[in-house]
Amino acid sequence: MAPTPAERSRQPLLRVLTVGPLATNCYVVACPETREALIVDPGWDPRQILAVVRVLGLQVRYVVNTHAHWDHIGANAAVVAATGARLALHPADRPLLEARGGADLWAIPVPASPPPDVDLQEGDVLEVGTLRFHVLFTPGHTPGHIALYEPQAGIVFDGDVLFARGIGRTDLPGGDATVLMRTIREKLLTLPDETRVYPGHGPWTTIGEERVANPFLADR
Repeated sequence: MAPTPAERSRQPLLRVLTVGPLATNCYVVACPETREALIVDPGWDPRQILAVVRVLGLQVRYVVNTHAHWDHIGANAAVVAATGARLALHPADRPLLEARGGADLWAIPVPASPPPDVDLQEGDVLEVGTLRFHVLFTPGHTPGHIALYEPQAGIVFDGDVLFARGIGRTDLPGGDATVLMRTIREKLLTLPDETRVYPGHGPWTTIGEERVANPFLADR
């Protein structure tokens, strides 16, 4: 069921930070009533991320990796250490996390991440103040990729699955183009058209816009 206008008026505090050499979107999302927060994909620049937390006076409950590629996990260690937040990841991406997100393939100096405190699974709900983030299992870009959907706010943080007029790459180890397209069709395109999609790179979009204008989704 689509959220009502009254429900949509209760929007979370949201800050979008573009970090690191691959211009990864890191999201700081907070309940405006309690100032509890989660951080999605702290890929780089921990000082910048922590400055937002400090200025807004947030209590970070979770650091969530949509997946464990290096450009999405590079600031895990520093942010977790500074905030005391619990690190959350799908267990199928734990080997990639332990390999520092594949950074060694490109000789990129990425700090090792601490191990996850929370193994995310389809159907889990992360409670952050009045916000309820529903975990969607969205493999294809990596085996353990997840997205976070907050139905009252009508927003989804989908990592590297669906972009504005694009889709995630599947040519890296663990990628699967068939699985990715099934994920998009069954997990994302079933959300209401007005749902805002906040991807791992690039500008936000909506499910409805991508349904009609994304060239990769033609005839799907």
